[in-house]
Amino acid sequence: MGHIVNPDKEYRLLQRRLDQKVTGAPDSPTFTKILKLLFTPEEAEVARRMPGRMTSLNALSHKLEIPENELNDQMTEMAKRGVVLDVEHNGQRYFGLPPVVIGLFEFTFMRARDDMPMAELSRLFEEYMYENDNFFRSVSAGKTQIFRALVREEAIVQGDHTEILDWERASKIVTSASTIAVGLCQCHHSAMHLGTACDRPQETCLTLNHGAESMIRAGIARQITSSEGMRILEQCKEAGLAQTGDNVQRKVTFICNCCGCCCHLMRGIKTFDLPNAIVTSNWIMQVDLSKCKGCGKCAEICPVQAITILEQTDGEKKRRWAVCEERLCLGCGVCYSACKFGGVTMKPRSKRVFTPETAFDQMISMAIERGKLANLLFDDPEKLSHRAMARVVGVLEKSSPVKAAKAIEPLKSTFLNMMVIGAKKHSGEIGDLLT
Repeated sequence: MGHIVNPDKEYRLLQRRLDQKVTGAPDSPTFTKILKLLFTPEEAEVARRMPGRMTSLNALSHKLEIPENELNDQMTEMAKRGVVLDVEHNGQRYFGLPPVVIGLFEFTFMRARDDMPMAELSRLFEEYMYENDNFFRSVSAGKTQIFRALVREEAIVQGDHTEILDWERASKIVTSASTIAVGLCQCHHSAMHLGTACDRPQETCLTLNHGAESMIRAGIARQITSSEGMRILEQCKEAGLAQTGDNVQRKVTFICNCCGCCCHLMRGIKTFDLPNAIVTSNWIMQVDLSKCKGCGKCAEICPVQAITILEQTDGEKKRRWAVCEERLCLGCGVCYSACKFGGVTMKPRSKRVFTPETAFDQMISMAIERGKLANLLFDDPEKLSHRAMARVVGVLEKSSPVKAAKAIEPLKSTFLNMMVIGAKKHSGEIGDLLT
């Protein structure tokens, strides 16, 4: 690859490329500094030219006009640093450019390392995420999200009108995974470098199935057994951590164990009032007033501050009780475990929450909601036909919400089929991992 004449231009183009992804990457001088620490100018040029879909080494070599052996070495080294995705399937390697979340931030901080200026990156990511609300509003725009809350199974009393499905059970997700890996909680690790981390467990980030295989191969996470995964889950519950997971029903790729003080997404929810940034579980806190003592333990441990303690004075008697704000409640059940008086139960929500079946369903829904369907379907900006088709879809997306919704809704299944067919055509069998 030739000498980069204007390296800053490559970083600007890379930011724009990352911003095309469904979770976005808002422009900021701080983000440019992050990219300069993560990518060399030459790597930035390669990364911003990569298709959004996972692409085979052979196809990527042809597109980038870089010899396959040379590109293989470069992609392998970048994958070990966590700045490209590396998936192996049926003997073939596929590479892709990860988004900022879940991607560059997580892969940077999921392990201890001395090859990067971790303290500086922690400071810059903290500044980028909280300098204004642009980042979190980009990540959480729309109704369909990356994360969903997982209820504590022990809080659910199953009966005639209550059922917890397998994909809602953290235990079932872990024990049925083909491969499991664990890494450092990226938020906790980042907070440690800033001197703001709490004393809860740090090695708690579980990756699953093909996601785990990719993280293990890159050295980002270490492989563990199902029993070790279950032990980590129980340890995290005992520490008062909430479980959140991949917002899909099939082929879940991660489970996080989160606290309200370190988790960036939960902090973003509270800082910028974004209650929908994590999709709730199908349950919600219910207070039994006959048992609640108003001790405040549930309010103290709630990661999104959805619980308050009210007090009423009647003569010399004081009565205290917990109240849940339904708009904020994740339905994680951490409050249930904190209550020692049996005053908290988890009741089914009046309406079940929609959870996409697969990663393809999830990405299609997110793209439609955020006006990025063109970017998702036609993700190779160097192809004239893609640019032309992207403009057509872009016009539709910029129509009034009602008009666009009426036009797009009947086509959702068609778009999904196009994505599946396109992924399998351009990426061989890699699409099978996500559908």
